[in-house]
Amino acid sequence: MELQDKEYTVDTSQLLVASEKFGSADIYGQNAKSILNKATGFIKAYDFTLNPYRGCQYGCTYCYAAAFSPNEKKRDEWGKWVLIKENAAEVVEKELMRWQKKNYDKLPSIYMSSVTDPYQPIESKTQLTRRLLEVMLEYRPILVIQTRSPMITRDIDLLQRFKNLRVNMSIPTGSELVRKDFEPQTPSIKARLNAMKKIKKEIHNFTGYLPKLSITITPLLPTLPEEQESFIRQLNFVDRVVIQDFHVSHKGSLVASTRDAAIDMKKKYEWWYSNQHENYQQFKGKLLEILSDVEVKEGKAGFTYE
Repeated sequence: MELQDKEYTVDTSQLLVASEKFGSADIYGQNAKSILNKATGFIKAYDFTLNPYRGCQYGCTYCYAAAFSPNEKKRDEWGKWVLIKENAAEVVEKELMRWQKKNYDKLPSIYMSSVTDPYQPIESKTQLTRRLLEVMLEYRPILVIQTRSPMITRDIDLLQRFKNLRVNMSIPTGSELVRKDFEPQTPSIKARLNAMKKIKKEIHNFTGYLPKLSITITPLLPTLPEEQESFIRQLNFVDRVVIQDFHVSHKGSLVASTRDAAIDMKKKYEWWYSNQHENYQQFKGKLLEILSDVEVKEGKAGFTYE
């Protein structure tokens, strides 16, 4: 799977001094010339990707987006810096207005986000993603939000106004032990599941549009054998579950690839990775067996809106 980086509209070479700290991350701010970028790779079915930030405080060991860091130093420091595209809301309005004039009979399809998390911790301060949602509501896009953050529930009042929305919650493992090894800076599995349940429950109460809900187990990390069935059963309230193996590593090239940190972590879970293909197939089989009323998709096919 390949995901070329098209976001060269922010000049990160000029970012010599961080403007502030938020938690342990250096925070930079800069204006972007463009915010809607042509979708490529596994999400090329969309018209655009939308990334309010560059970099991500979650710093997951396996994150392919680290390959799109502005330089090698920033790649090595993945998770310790974030660039805020401060004028993103103003720019997206201009770009959507331009789209509407040229495509008055077609709704734009937008994937937010492909190389960052729109609800990472700094969002609690900037509310940049919320402002983007407010703007996008006027243009009625087909929108997919990809996150691993329970903070998304803050915006339920806006989410329920989107007629064509899918929320993808990333939960790569059903074991907290594994989560803490591969993505120690992320919210707990329980918090993520509760956030998705809250969206489903509260939007019903709002009597708004209920979004499509997906759990993306991508990449599929080990789940301890004794926890697999209970984890899978907890996913029965969504309409789709997506699984995918690790990305193929392409060292030295600007493509979606698994970070060395995650590859090293695999050694700790040799019981899973020594027979990776069979374990993947067995886990997939359990998903299909237990979640008979839930759509189970693999890889690229799982990231579509429909």
